[in-house]
Amino acid sequence: MNSNNCPKCEKELDWQGHYHCSDCDERFNKVGFCPDCQAQLEKLQACGAANYFCNSCNELKSKSRVRFEFQQVS
Repeated sequence: MNSNNCPKCEKELDWQGHYHCSDCDERFNKVGFCPDCQAQLEKLQACGAANYFCNSCNELKSKSRVRFEFQQVS
Protein backbone atom coordinates (compact mmCIF):
# COMPACT_ATOMS: atom_id res chain seq x y z
CA MET A 1 0.00 0.00 0.00
CA ASN A 2 1.25 3.46 -0.87
CA SER A 3 1.75 5.79 2.08
CA ASN A 4 1.14 9.49 1.72
CA ASN A 5 4.09 10.89 3.64
CA CYS A 6 5.73 14.27 3.21
CA PRO A 7 8.94 13.97 1.16
CA LYS A 8 10.59 16.57 3.44
CA CYS A 9 9.69 15.49 6.99
CA GLU A 10 8.01 12.08 6.46
CA LYS A 11 4.83 13.10 8.37
CA GLU A 12 1.45 11.91 7.07
CA LEU A 13 -0.01 14.31 4.49
CA ASP A 14 -3.57 15.65 4.82
CA TRP A 15 -5.96 15.81 1.86
CA GLN A 16 -7.44 19.31 1.35
CA GLY A 17 -8.19 19.25 -2.38
CA HIS A 18 -4.44 18.66 -2.64
CA TYR A 19 -1.92 17.00 -0.34
CA HIS A 20 -0.80 19.26 2.50
CA CYS A 21 1.87 18.86 5.20
CA SER A 22 0.79 20.70 8.35
CA ASP A 23 4.33 20.55 9.81
CA CYS A 24 6.15 21.97 6.75
CA ASP A 25 3.12 24.02 5.58
CA GLU A 26 3.76 22.84 2.01
CA ARG A 27 1.37 21.61 -0.71
CA PHE A 28 2.08 18.62 -2.96
CA ASN A 29 0.69 16.85 -6.01
CA LYS A 30 0.92 13.07 -6.24
CA VAL A 31 2.35 12.19 -9.66
CA GLY A 32 2.58 8.71 -11.19
CA PHE A 33 5.37 7.51 -13.46
CA CYS A 34 5.46 4.59 -15.90
CA PRO A 35 7.29 1.54 -14.52
CA ASP A 36 8.63 0.74 -18.00
CA CYS A 37 9.72 4.06 -19.58
CA GLN A 38 9.58 6.45 -16.55
CA ALA A 39 7.28 8.92 -18.38
CA GLN A 40 4.69 10.82 -16.37
CA LEU A 41 1.33 9.03 -16.52
CA GLU A 42 -2.08 10.45 -17.26
CA LYS A 43 -4.68 9.63 -14.60
CA LEU A 44 -8.02 8.58 -16.08
CA GLN A 45 -10.89 8.59 -13.63
CA ALA A 46 -14.39 7.28 -14.38
CA CYS A 47 -17.12 5.50 -12.44
CA GLY A 48 -15.11 5.70 -9.22
CA ALA A 49 -12.10 3.85 -10.65
CA ALA A 50 -8.71 5.35 -11.46
CA ASN A 51 -6.56 4.07 -14.32
CA TYR A 52 -3.14 5.21 -15.44
CA PHE A 53 -2.25 5.65 -19.10
CA CYS A 54 1.25 6.05 -20.53
CA ASN A 55 1.27 8.19 -23.68
CA SER A 56 4.81 7.01 -24.50
CA CYS A 57 4.03 3.29 -24.32
CA ASN A 58 0.44 3.89 -25.50
CA GLU A 59 -1.06 1.53 -22.91
CA LEU A 60 -2.73 1.34 -19.52
CA LYS A 61 -0.48 0.59 -16.54
CA SER A 62 -1.40 -1.33 -13.43
CA LYS A 63 -1.65 0.88 -10.35
CA SER A 64 0.38 -1.70 -8.41
CA ARG A 65 3.35 -1.12 -10.77
CA VAL A 66 3.14 2.68 -10.96
CA ARG A 67 5.88 4.66 -9.18
CA PHE A 68 4.37 7.60 -7.30
CA GLU A 69 6.15 10.65 -5.98
CA PHE A 70 5.04 13.89 -4.36
CA GLN A 71 5.98 17.10 -6.14
CA GLN A 72 5.82 20.43 -4.35
CA VAL A 73 3.24 22.92 -5.66
CA SER A 74 4.62 26.42 -6.20
